[in-house]
Amino acid sequence: MTDSDRSAAANLPAGTLAPRGDGKGHVRAGAGGGEASEKGRAERRTSPAHGPGPRRARGPVYAALDLGTNNCRLLIARPHDQGFRVLDGFTRIVRLGEGLSVTGRLSDAAMHRTIEALRHCRNKLREHQPARMRLIATEACRAAENGAEFVARVEAELGISLEIVDRRTEAELAVTGCADLIERESAGALIFDIGGGSSELAWLDFRGGRPRRQGRMSASIRSWQSLPVGVVSIAERFGGVDVTPETFEAMVAHVAEHLRQFRGRQKLRQMIAEHPMHLVGTSGTVTTLAGLHLGLERYERQKVDGLWMSDQQVSDTMRALLGMPFERRMAHPCIGRDRADLVLPGCAIFEAIRREWPTERVRVADRGLREGILISLIDADRPIALNRRNRHNG
Repeated sequence: MTDSDRSAAANLPAGTLAPRGDGKGHVRAGAGGGEASEKGRAERRTSPAHGPGPRRARGPVYAALDLGTNNCRLLIARPHDQGFRVLDGFTRIVRLGEGLSVTGRLSDAAMHRTIEALRHCRNKLREHQPARMRLIATEACRAAENGAEFVARVEAELGISLEIVDRRTEAELAVTGCADLIERESAGALIFDIGGGSSELAWLDFRGGRPRRQGRMSASIRSWQSLPVGVVSIAERFGGVDVTPETFEAMVAHVAEHLRQFRGRQKLRQMIAEHPMHLVGTSGTVTTLAGLHLGLERYERQKVDGLWMSDQQVSDTMRALLGMPFERRMAHPCIGRDRADLVLPGCAIFEAIRREWPTERVRVADRGLREGILISLIDADRPIALNRRNRHNG
């Protein structure tokens, strides 16, 4: 699903804004060959920004894998305070869904690329031996005629058992991974996740109370939608290399047709007009726009994750990107060769959302499904661990 190719790993404490790191050890996928190991983030803490908490015993290891239409990502972590500490990770652009919108099937070349990436993930899982893990596949495997066949092949060849999740589960995991970026004073937010083959939207309404734990945030979803459009499918339909303003508008109109199916569309617009609300965007499209807006010479997660952008800043950055030739997009350090043809289709999806539900600000999230999986797994185990401690202390 998510088209982000970032190594979104480090500091994600539940219920708190991620503290800023120094960026050491970050290797960005995309311009540098489409792959990044997150070993450099090993033992990075996820403690609140005011300082580390008391020393605690080493807990169990958890793992999350997200195989989408465009990317294969793994994150391995250990609980720490109210969040987790990243031990290792991996991300590679595999384009599993390449050509899927035309043929309805996963191609041999795409499956081969993906299996090679999953082999690296399998080796890391063997090294860390997680106590619990969740390994999910999203839109490409959901939509392809041979998706289930591919999943069976992965298990036979690598011993990795992938779970093809439905669209609602995908939306809920995105919410869990990003919801702590919603401003405390907000009555709610619209979280969107622009993927390779699909895009998820979730309207969170806190007027009846805001969940205290990040792992329970999906309970506040009032309405959600999975759009059957993503950066890869839009690029294959309209082209992503030479994008004219007319082509861009055609992309936006195509996405807007799907947005009209959103349940509660007018009520969401009314809530935005009457209450403090904002957008939260998680995807490579949104993080790329943030990097361009900041004028970064190289992508730096700690400057992008949690960044606020005004509506005008988003418009100005999109306009500059639309005027950028393909060769310049390929050469730009925040875009790179592997995403140069996908970033404008992603912007068209973002633009359609902005026009349908205009807000004054958007918050940028360099985090997503993997973080949502880890938070959910850890949160589910916390009551068990607490009960054990209470019995021991008693």
